[in-house]
Amino acid sequence: MRILAFTAAALVVAFVTALPVSAVEIDANIRFSSKEISLIQAYYRDHRQGGKGGNKAAKPLPPGIAKNLARGKPLPRGIAKQSLPHALIAQLPPVANGYERVVVAGKILLVEIATQVVHDILTDIILD
Repeated sequence: MRILAFTAAALVVAFVTALPVSAVEIDANIRFSSKEISLIQAYYRDHRQGGKGGNKAAKPLPPGIAKNLARGKPLPRGIAKQSLPHALIAQLPPVANGYERVVVAGKILLVEIATQVVHDILTDIILD
């Protein structure tokens, strides 16, 4: 009986120590890098200056939805997302597997594709 209990305890310890760190702890490090931020700022600064008509101001989100557009929260269902311009995507380093960069209401978000959880937000970059 002791051997069985010891074996069961050893299996539990081995199983628990083999588990990966929780997804929340791993994902906490998924953010825009300083290089990404610089490239994005430069792109929108350069395209704002010489473009005809400049960038259109983004439509503000309703207050309840805007409040939920935050790090660590999932994107509200049905929210309108846009891709970054192809010329900007070509300049940026590849995004981490399972993530995407999108534009929502004039903000640039780093979103986990499977869960739609927002991991980082850049504000006041696209606006004139």
